[in-house]
Amino acid sequence: MAEFRNKGLVPTRRAALTLIGAGALAATGGITLARAATDDDEVLTEAKVLRDPDVPVAGNPDGNISIIEWSDYNCPYCRKLEPELRQVVQDDGKVRLVMKDWPILGPVSVTAARIALAAKYQDKYHQAHDAMMAVSSRLTEPRINELLASAGVDMDRLKRDLADRAKDIDAVLKRNNDQAEAFGFRGTPSFIVGKYRVPGVLSMTEFEQVIADARKAKMN
Repeated sequence: MAEFRNKGLVPTRRAALTLIGAGALAATGGITLARAATDDDEVLTEAKVLRDPDVPVAGNPDGNISIIEWSDYNCPYCRKLEPELRQVVQDDGKVRLVMKDWPILGPVSVTAARIALAAKYQDKYHQAHDAMMAVSSRLTEPRINELLASAGVDMDRLKRDLADRAKDIDAVLKRNNDQAEAFGFRGTPSFIVGKYRVPGVLSMTEFEQVIADARKAKMN
């Protein structure tokens, strides 16, 4: 997991418990899944975490369980996990994957996240996301532009949207960051699966188990 430092985290209380569920720890399949808690009712509302209209969604938009992923395009663990996570989502068929860009690994990560979100305005977010996640080397701005152009993104339109939609894009990134901090995440990738907070990288089998457990918890 790629990590960052944050001295301002204030854990506890009910706000996330309505979204994530009560209880301190739940162990399943050898994985310890901490349930989240926070002091900020406004940051971790269900609408903002699960249903932010400005945050892209993959998988089944009407799925009966949600996976929310916070990721960074320069995070090697995110890249390694990407194909396995997508396979699990595809095989399951009833998972809604909410994709939260969380650029914590430097200025180029911020640039990559802003560009991906700008591509959403021409319905090319997923092409941009997949192109940047597919590389094995650290991204640079010229490389990002090359990847997106090859993925069919209209680069002139992209530049206009980056300028015209700058406040909207930055607001999405701020919401994503505020939520990640409120959940107590320390790096990328980090996940919410149903009612469970899952920091770190899981295998396909582990993801399948967590999804199954999240469905059971939803019924209780």
